Amino acid sequence: MSAQNQTSSTVQEFIIMGFPGLRDQESRRILFAVFLIIYILILLGNFLLITIFICDRSLHIPMYILICGLAVLDIVITTNTVPSMLVVFVFDSKLTPFAACFTQTFFFLGLFSSESFLLGIMAYDRYIAICKPLLYPTLMDNNRALKMIACCCVGGFLISGTVVGLALQFPFCKSNLVFQCFCDYSSVLMLACGNYQTISYVVLAIGMTVLSVPLIYILLTYLWIIRSVLKITSSEGRLKAFYTCGTHMLVISVYFLVAAGVFISYRINGTPVDMRIMGAVIQNVLPALMNPIIYCLRTKEIRDSFLKSLKNKQIIPMTS
Repeated sequence: MSAQNQTSSTVQEFIIMGFPGLRDQESRRILFAVFLIIYILILLGNFLLITIFICDRSLHIPMYILICGLAVLDIVITTNTVPSMLVVFVFDSKLTPFAACFTQTFFFLGLFSSESFLLGIMAYDRYIAICKPLLYPTLMDNNRALKMIACCCVGGFLISGTVVGLALQFPFCKSNLVFQCFCDYSSVLMLACGNYQTISYVVLAIGMTVLSVPLIYILLTYLWIIRSVLKITSSEGRLKAFYTCGTHMLVISVYFLVAAGVFISYRINGTPVDMRIMGAVIQNVLPALMNPIIYCLRTKEIRDSFLKSLKNKQIIPMTS
């Protein structure tokens, strides 16, 4: 597929260029194989988590409803971007119509913002469960958890619609080459004609707010959780609480720090393009790959439910 610069007229389609530093066919094949395997693992892990939740009614509580919501978001986020990446790795570049590119951008930003908010809600749920266990049935129930997930999605897509609408105010008559593995907002905005710097800083402020507000809330929440945990007299109770908090913080640190690094890198001159692209790719796939491991394999209730299902289907032998 040949790349063209469209500079004399309004851009009708973009060409997603992938990694500029990896043009040999062997490297692209390796990337394709690696990310295809990662994508399959993401789908299997998150669908397994959702299936366990649906089949085991004992897991139909707010904590696992939120985890299930996170799994759904991870599936949709990666499905929105990873297939596009795989096409780029196979063909070296990918021709994407203007409307399709901004549609992908809209869904990526909306889903990403929704997941940021949902991680904050999950921290709130753990705070109530650990610090105010007697009030938990009053403050959190299944309907409230579902409403919170819905509010996260509505808020996320309102933000996405706002920033995409700001970008569409400008004509795109520069190069149509997007140096990214998918239609990333910042990479596409750089191709707009006119003085888009003001919009760029407005979008930066919105993006950093979406990242920093949930992150600060989560950190403060977990500080309160740690204070409460230290008051627990049972060493077993302290270990269980720290174990839960530690795994959640691992997901949060990867999700927010990588995303912030990618977002800021577009405003730092001299940032290597391949490093920026790799950061965006990691941001897309690593949290979605880690979440099923942390919330499924390392959560006793879900693990026990999974083993019970295997025993009931006689896939593994029953133990006496």
